[in-house]
This record gives sequence, C-alpha cells and structure tokens, in this order.
Amino acid sequence: MKKIIVLFVAFLSISQINFAQKKYQIRTIAFYNLENLFDTINDPTKNDEASPIMEIKENRAAIYAKKINNMAKVLSEIGTKENTDSPAIIGVAEVENLQVIEDLLKTSYLKDKNYGIIHYDSPDLRGIDVALLYQKNHFTPTDQEPFEVKLWDTDGRRIYTRDELLVTGYLDGELMHFIVNHWPSRRGGEKRSSIKREKAAYVTTQIIAKVRKSDPNAKIIIMGDLNDDPINRSLKVVLKTKAIKKNVHKGDIYNPMEDLFRRGYNTLVYRDNLNLFDQIMVTFPLLAHKKDYSTYEFYKAGIFKPQYLTTQTGKYKGYPFRSWGYGYFTGGYSDHYPSYIYLIRDKK
Repeated sequence: MKKIIVLFVAFLSISQINFAQKKYQIRTIAFYNLENLFDTINDPTKNDEASPIMEIKENRAAIYAKKINNMAKVLSEIGTKENTDSPAIIGVAEVENLQVIEDLLKTSYLKDKNYGIIHYDSPDLRGIDVALLYQKNHFTPTDQEPFEVKLWDTDGRRIYTRDELLVTGYLDGELMHFIVNHWPSRRGGEKRSSIKREKAAYVTTQIIAKVRKSDPNAKIIIMGDLNDDPINRSLKVVLKTKAIKKNVHKGDIYNPMEDLFRRGYNTLVYRDNLNLFDQIMVTFPLLAHKKDYSTYEFYKAGIFKPQYLTTQTGKYKGYPFRSWGYGYFTGGYSDHYPSYIYLIRDKK
C-alpha cells in the first residue's frame, strides 16, 4: 500500500512538472507598489521634498542605491516558483519619475531582462506615478494612454491623484490590454474616502468600455494598488467583479484576489488589520472556457511573500518589511507584497 501511495505521489509530481514546464507556456503578470521610490534630487515642481529619502540628511546616494537594488531583486523573482523567467509584464506604483525606473533596470537583477518602460507623469501632488514594465522579447506595445481621475473635495477644490494607465499590445502575438491603477488612499477614513475610489473605479469602467469598442472580445488585465479590498464597493458595486469562475460571463470581470482574501491572504497590514489592496483581475475572454489553452488563459493568482519580505521580529513582526520608518531607511523593501497571476497556453 505504501508503495502504491509513493508511486501515485511521484506520478502527480511528474504531471505537475509536465504541466508547468513541458506542455504549457507560462507568462507571469505582476504588480508591485514600490513604496515611495524617489530619487535624491529635489524637483521644485513637486512636493517630493516630503518624501522619506529627502528627510534623511546623510548617505542619501547609498540609501537610494540600496533601495533600488532591493526593489529590483523582488521584481526579478516574482512568480519564479512555476515560471523560471521574471514577469513578462509588471505594473508598478509609487515611482517618482522615469529616471528611477531606468535605474531599476540598470541593476544586476534586471539589466539582462530587456525590459521596456511605459510611464507618464501624473498630476499627483506627491509626485508619484504608475508605470508598466514589459519584456521586449515577449510583449510589443501598440498603443498607450493615461486617463485622469478628476476628483473634487466638498469645497470644490480639485484633488490631484494618480492617472490610470492603459497599454495595448501583443503578448507573444496575442492582443492584450493592461490597465495600471493606484486609486486614492483611505486618508480621512475608509467610509469617508470610499467615494474617491468608487470614482476611480468608474474611470476604469470607462477605459474598459473604450477598449471594447475596438476589440469586443478584449482580453483585459486590470491591476493596481486599489486601496480597497476585493469585497469593497469600488470592486463589487462599480466594477461588478465576480469571485467564482462559473458565474463569470461575457462582459464580466473575474477577481481571483477575492478568494485569496477570504482565505486570509494579504498584501499589507495596517494597525494589525490584514488588507489585500494589490489586485489583478481579468475579463471573461481570459478564462478557460474550452480548456484547450490554444490561446493565453488565466491559470492562477498568488501573493509573492518570501520570508525576506516580512519583518521577523519586534513590534511589527509579521508585517511587510518596509523601506522607511520615522526618518530613516530600514534596509527593507516595501509596505506591500507584490501580487501576480499566471497566464498559460499550449506550446503547440
């Protein structure tokens, strides 16, 4: 009996290896909030002097180099458990400008990966933007456009926040659309600020509608730091996301992060509350309807959470090992964990 069990386990292991490496081609799509990735130069057009690195008086250059290297290490390793290559597509948030992204790509972790960059300066007063990185060997962009999220406070004053970024192109010859987000924060309280994220979600629905005008069966991947959990109104009421595959139909959005959230997964911790703000969702055409995988389909989602990304001791044990704390550099990474999904198709 023991021999039969051992043989069965061995068969399953071989089958999984065949599924991941031999029969199917896997591409990783990732998102990571880089936690205030600012350079050391004061930009008079932005409020970047309030960034953590500008509050540090000594060794800024060395700290910046360490921060860049830490971020690059993480980006290079996301999803490599089942796909030895680094992500084909990476959405990032909290980057100050194009230069910091270029510095990322010059590191030893990423310099040979042949990544391209799509970035726009957003109107955010802190000077933080979103961007998309893509491996040129796998993805060819054909169109790109930023979309403003226009908000006003109760006094009628404009609230400046991050743009949403749409990038269209061909992933290994297949037309795909990527929307990168960083929705407004919960400053002022979750309920009071919810309307801001609901409006950002509405902008996302308008982008999706625009894409579908030219590509009715569009394969769209929506990603970002949404500052809301998968069960909040911005997702469930505005985007109308669904958590169960069999309930997803044409025109719907599948959010695999909702199931992860209900199972206790998180991408950040705030005041001992677990949140899953960093999400990746897909539209109906990316689900495996015929299960033949002749074109790219959603395989599964995950949170990249190796031990080194988590604080191991002290008051914040179990929290993400962040970079900044009370005017100093911790040597850590980010206050968020990265999220990712796998896309697969038959190699034949």
